Amino acid sequence: MARSRRLLVAVTALVLSMTMVMSSSISVEAGSWGNYLDSFNGGVAAILNVDSTTAVEHLSATEKELNLTPPVQEEEKKLVMANVKSALNVRAEASEDSEKVGKLYKDCGGIILERANGWTKLQSGNIIGWAKDEYLLFGEEAEELANDVGKMIATINADALRVRKEPSLEGEEVVLLVKDEVLEVVSTENEGWVCVDYEGEDAYVSAEFVDITFQIDAGETMDEIKAREEAEKEAKRHKNYGEYTTDADTKLLLAALIHCEARGESYEGQLAVGAVVMNRVRSAAYPDTIHGVIYASGQFTPALNGKVNRVYESGKIQESCIRAAEEAISGVSNVGDMTHFRRNNGRDGLVIGNHVFY
Repeated sequence: MARSRRLLVAVTALVLSMTMVMSSSISVEAGSWGNYLDSFNGGVAAILNVDSTTAVEHLSATEKELNLTPPVQEEEKKLVMANVKSALNVRAEASEDSEKVGKLYKDCGGIILERANGWTKLQSGNIIGWAKDEYLLFGEEAEELANDVGKMIATINADALRVRKEPSLEGEEVVLLVKDEVLEVVSTENEGWVCVDYEGEDAYVSAEFVDITFQIDAGETMDEIKAREEAEKEAKRHKNYGEYTTDADTKLLLAALIHCEARGESYEGQLAVGAVVMNRVRSAAYPDTIHGVIYASGQFTPALNGKVNRVYESGKIQESCIRAAEEAISGVSNVGDMTHFRRNNGRDGLVIGNHVFY
């Protein structure tokens, strides 16, 4: 999340089982969920096998499925996360004089392929290259960061699926969703059912008809950076989502996101969501446009599943959400410089309504 990259089951060992792949990213699911390949625009998704007994076991299975190279010893297979305020260069060889092959941004992660002399060869999305150890996190520190910034999502793999109020076929139907709709996972504690977040409330879908993925951001190759920058220039030329200080459509885009994330929250909760987006826009660690921040991979589920687009295009945006967008764009923040929020799951942070900001 130049710089665009950016509930999971609370079992730390599972976090290690992420295999990072990028735009279009490859998702691999093992065990009882079955194996498959999936694509997420501009981001990283790796399937967590909820039946795996160890992180090493699942990581081994997913890496074999992806045929990652070069091969590494079992004990060397680990998650690595970027430890930077903005961006980290990834190079073709373990040398500062070597050609840059890509960049890792704040909150990005990958898989260790090799380590030597203070450098780590890693794979993050489509990037395979070397980064200096001093700018990386390993082991428990990497797990902790991934646990903070990643999320579990459920993607519907059936033509249509009923979302219910209770984990039962007799449960009241909330809505009927179609294939490829994406929902944020709250828990998988009910056998055969997945608890998901639907418009700020707990709801349930049959586990048989969704693919569960853990999503976290990856870096960009130099070619991907160039293509993104050219696409952003073209969008601005056609006045699609221009600079946040001048474009009225951009205000409505932010309002649409706020509507999707916090329509049922108090005005303070809506403003807080807008402030998080604007804090990212003004940070060197994220894209410098509202459009770039909202559509950065692995960040806002309503953007990932297309709901933001549908609300924006319909024009049916709650008035308070538009007002919150206006205030946030003008510089008002009730969450300081915080850049993250999620459903209140007991983690430390500023709680406003059903969200915790951090």
